[in-house]
Amino acid sequence: MSDVNDVLAGLDPEQREVAEAVRGPVCVLAGAGTGKTRAITHRIAHAVRSGVVDAPSVLAVTFTTRAAGELRQRLRALGAPGVQARTFHAAALRQLTYFWPRVIGGEAPSVIESKLPVLVEACRRIRKNPDRSELRDIAAEVEWAKVTQIGPEDYVAAAGKHHRTPPVPADQVAVLYEAYEQIRRERHLVDFETILELTAAVMTEHQEVATQIRRQYRYFVVDEYQDVNPLQKLLLDTWLGGRDDLCVVGDPNQTIYSFTGATPRYLTGFAVEHPDAAVIQLVRDYRSTPQVVDLANLVIAKGRSPHRLRLVAQRPDGPRPVFHDYDDEPAEAAGVARAIRKLLDRGVASREIAILFRTNSQSEAYESALAKAEIPYVLRGAERFFERPEVRQAVVLLRGAARSASGEPLASEVHHILAGVGLTPQPPGGGKAREKWESLKALADLAEDMAAEGAELPEFVTELERRASEQHAPPVEGVTLASLHAAKGLEWDAVFLVGLTDGMIPIIYAETPEQIEEERRLLYVGITRAREHLSLSWALARSPGGRKSRRPSRFLDGLTGRASAPPRAASATRERRQVAAPVSCRVCAKTLSAAAEQKLGRCATCPADYDEALLESLKAWRSATAKEAKVPPYVVFTDVTLQAIAERVPVSEQELLSIAGIGRVKVDRYGEAVLGLCRSAGG
Repeated sequence: MSDVNDVLAGLDPEQREVAEAVRGPVCVLAGAGTGKTRAITHRIAHAVRSGVVDAPSVLAVTFTTRAAGELRQRLRALGAPGVQARTFHAAALRQLTYFWPRVIGGEAPSVIESKLPVLVEACRRIRKNPDRSELRDIAAEVEWAKVTQIGPEDYVAAAGKHHRTPPVPADQVAVLYEAYEQIRRERHLVDFETILELTAAVMTEHQEVATQIRRQYRYFVVDEYQDVNPLQKLLLDTWLGGRDDLCVVGDPNQTIYSFTGATPRYLTGFAVEHPDAAVIQLVRDYRSTPQVVDLANLVIAKGRSPHRLRLVAQRPDGPRPVFHDYDDEPAEAAGVARAIRKLLDRGVASREIAILFRTNSQSEAYESALAKAEIPYVLRGAERFFERPEVRQAVVLLRGAARSASGEPLASEVHHILAGVGLTPQPPGGGKAREKWESLKALADLAEDMAAEGAELPEFVTELERRASEQHAPPVEGVTLASLHAAKGLEWDAVFLVGLTDGMIPIIYAETPEQIEEERRLLYVGITRAREHLSLSWALARSPGGRKSRRPSRFLDGLTGRASAPPRAASATRERRQVAAPVSCRVCAKTLSAAAEQKLGRCATCPADYDEALLESLKAWRSATAKEAKVPPYVVFTDVTLQAIAERVPVSEQELLSIAGIGRVKVDRYGEAVLGLCRSAGG
């Protein structure tokens, strides 16, 4: 690139605004498919190439090794190769390891990838014997406690306050947590959370360390900021040391990891923490068709969050999303397999198709249905590509062959080596053998692509090692099976969202309003993974012949074009016309009978989540309005109505009218003032 302005070429107006905001603080609210990575990499490159900052002084932080690798790759292409792009843990470990001998002394601690071995030893010490699945859940509880800075002594109270559902009684988790920490310290081990904690502590306690790190890194960019947890925020603030050259990027609509300790409040409250921040919204969706975008907008608009982005589709029209109900789960899996076969016959590549579900336990039926239909598939969230035994074996053989050049063309040499570990001209039928074959075939395809560019075996091996370090796997041919959580950040031409029943999404143990809303966002994430084809389905019964008692997810109410419950008899229909339509609790779905509950839209006993500042503002406004009109305050609005407004935060007349007891007269008289207060509260 010959000119600084070349970096800005091809950006849309909002992306260009991000790229030109080269000094912080900057908050980028970036919706799904809006090109956030493009915007922030061009911003960094523009800042470097225009001389605002030196490349080595930039630290771009993200959440996965692959995302960090993609940032580095794009920045190299944009002429900013010296920028540091790392995960929180990788950046902290690098600093901790470097300074450990100087400020602590001795050998740096060893890093444990998994808490399970240490927890097994902790269980032995306290004579407990949980099963493997319980251990995984206990490990998740320990991780949550550590990232939220909760010690073993405070775990029981905190778990109750945050509605945690540990696999064993909370007091047992606390005992195991204490034993885990004791063993970890005895054996000179650090887990990922301790790495962040110690790095922040070393900087806080040793001013010379803080000075050196802050002199090195002056310019920070944090991606996926809605997923930051309190411990990561502590480290980030320590890195910054009161400076504000910080750009954060995130999407409040895609906050789906609160159960791990992540919180969106750092993103949504960024402008409060930094009053002079530039806040830029990216809402032009380049990924999905208008039909997919419309459905995503409808799903998220029915939620309660005041912080939501409405996407604007940029692609041409495509097919409408389709909704299917099936008699039972095997029928649903078979129906999805038939639909995928039709897409494959029309030329859609299998790697561009995904089946997404709420829990990993749902995958078995789809594995069976795809295998029966002889459709290759890949399980995401299982082993990482470069950790698969066949891939590790192949890389070792390829590395050995690269040391002695044979002169054979790259593609044929790689095919010859891979044939020795199981690559055949034709794929096997299915199952593990097919998965192994697809892995080897992906390596062979990558070799063919690089051979076309003139590469030889040593260059191919170097590329594999780079990809392994960045977890950048080559595309594997096969339909992707993944949980909705594992699918975040990915996209496909065709997506099948399956098992969409109440009790599965929202999951049955989602009880609080916050948990219900997170489940809604999870469905939104699933919808926005689709570029063109989108299917949503559910089964009315678990097994063939079973009672068809399931209902489609409440998040689909009014969107499917069909009734969400079985049709009533004619007499029941006549009876229903004589009474008001039932109102369901938005938290637990129970039918509400009391007038106050109907107005609130929830049971009196269900937990409420509302903006306390907004409620106080509404009460102050009501008091002044009533005084001016010389009427009692309840004549303007009752306390229950104000509570309902504070909980729902309406931003339009239609939303205000949807609150029971608020009619056209009240809206005409007070609507403008009330909506003004709500919009101010929503930011």
